[in-house]
Amino acid sequence: MRLDARGAIEVDADFRTAEPSIYALGDVIGRVELTPVAIREAMVLTENLFGAGGAVMSYDNIPSAVFSQPSIGSVGLTEAQARERYANVRIFKSSFRPMKATLGGGDERALMKLVVNGDDDRVLGCHMLGDHAGEIIQGFAVAVRMGATKADFDRTIGIHPTAAEEFVTLK
Repeated sequence: MRLDARGAIEVDADFRTAEPSIYALGDVIGRVELTPVAIREAMVLTENLFGAGGAVMSYDNIPSAVFSQPSIGSVGLTEAQARERYANVRIFKSSFRPMKATLGGGDERALMKLVVNGDDDRVLGCHMLGDHAGEIIQGFAVAVRMGATKADFDRTIGIHPTAAEEFVTLK
C-alpha cells in the first residue's frame, strides 16, 4: 500500500491500491471526504467488479451543505474558481428577506448566487445561504450536473412563495 504526502491511500481510477487485489475508497483515499461521495464510490466499484462494468466516478459538481444557522448549500464552482477557468463569467445574485420573515416579522435574510459561463450560458455554480439551503441546493444540483443553462433556469416557473423560486427569477 502506498500513501500520498497527506497520508491518504493511493488508488487508481478503479480504486485499486498498489496491491491489485485490495481496493480502497471513501475518506481513506483523501479525494472528497463526504459520506455520499463514499457511497457513490462504492456503487461505482461494485458495478465494475460485479455488474456490467464501465462505471466512472466523477468528482465534479458535488453538492454540499453546512447545517449552521443560517445554513449554506453549494454545488459547482465558486465565483473565484469559475474566474480562474473561464474568461467570461456572469454572476446573478440576490439578497432578500424570505416571505415568511416579511409576513412573520422576522429579520432573517437569504443570499443566492448563480455562477454562469458567459460564453455558453451554462450554470457553473449554484450557492445559497439561508433556511433549508441544503434541501434547495440538492434539487438544483441535478440541473447543474446536467449542464443546465441560465436560460433553462429562466424558463422554469417558480413555486410561490418559496425562497427557491429566487433561483429561477434572478436577473
